[in-house]
Parts: sequence; structure tokens; C-alpha cells
Amino acid sequence: MPRIELSSAGLKAATYQDQWALLELEFRSGAIYRYFGVPAQTYQELLLAESTGTYFNYHIRDRFPYVKIHPAGPKSRFQPHRGPANRSPG
Repeated sequence: MPRIELSSAGLKAATYQDQWALLELEFRSGAIYRYFGVPAQTYQELLLAESTGTYFNYHIRDRFPYVKIHPAGPKSRFQPHRGPANRSPG
């Protein structure tokens, strides 16, 4: 699926791969996170949300395993994070 630009103070763009249920979010900070196991419905709801940032915080952040892929740190590519102890940005 193509990259979709988002009108959000924190989120810049989203890309979704239906076959793998992968959601990639680019933040205005330049950070890019890849979320695993995200249902297509969740992605569609994100795109339709009145506030994509609020939707992200309540329905995606800390609900799916993720990796930070940019800027990539030495461990971020190989150690998926999950849970409140390793919060994604928002």
C-alpha cells in the first residue's frame, strides 16, 4: 500500500502492508516505527480518525509489538519492544 501523508501534529505519514499486517508510522520528529500484527481495520480507522494522534495513542501505542527503524539504533532492528516499559512516541 502507498505511503499516506497524515495531518497530525505528531504523525507525518503511514504505510500499511496488508499481507504482513505491518503498519509503519513516520513521526514529525523523523523517527519511523514499524508495528506488527496490526489489523487492516485499525489502519483504516487511523486514516479516518478525527485526530490521528489521539487514535494512535489509544489504539496502537503500547498495543502492538514494534521496532524503531529510523533513526536505527544498534539494537532496534533486532529487538522488538512491547509494553508500557518501552513506549513508542506519540
